Amino acid sequence: MKLVFATNNQHKLKEIEAMLGFNISLLSLGEINCSDEIPETGETLEENARQKSEYIFDRYNINCFADDTGLEIDALNGEPGVYSARYAGEEKDAELNMRKVLRLMNGVNNRQARFRTVISLIIDGQELQFEGVVEGVILEEKAGEEGFGYDPIFQPTGFNESFAQMSLDVKNKISHRGRAVSKLVQYLNEKYE
Repeated sequence: MKLVFATNNQHKLKEIEAMLGFNISLLSLGEINCSDEIPETGETLEENARQKSEYIFDRYNINCFADDTGLEIDALNGEPGVYSARYAGEEKDAELNMRKVLRLMNGVNNRQARFRTVISLIIDGQELQFEGVVEGVILEEKAGEEGFGYDPIFQPTGFNESFAQMSLDVKNKISHRGRAVSKLVQYLNEKYE
């Protein structure tokens, strides 16, 4: 089965390719000649994921899925949330986003946070959504070189290292995206064995 993953983020593509079964062929936006800037104007992760998958399905008539992910920090009333990629500005600069979070969290005792991913899958015009959540804390400073986004400042509950210090294998098993993708893969495997 061929499925388009509606993202231009090569890190996400690599993470998800590593998790998919052999009976699913994952295509990137480039492989379907889509270079559009897909709109993300929703107020929630669910709306953004749906908006992206519908955009691809409506224009290319191909089964696809899209995700949206947010870092939700309790002490910041759930921010950056749906605005995680653009938290420090439209240029989507991960370093500036992390600096902003660390600055706002300076001296804050409650460091509880979670990463949440919502996947919108459209097959033959029908949409399903899958959610993955991982709880953790915001570190006081960056740790690690791997991963992307906020990975260097997020430490998942039950671990002594940030996402950026973990191997891709370990991260995929416990991450928000990993949990959402495993629900997606389970659904696809049951439906298209």
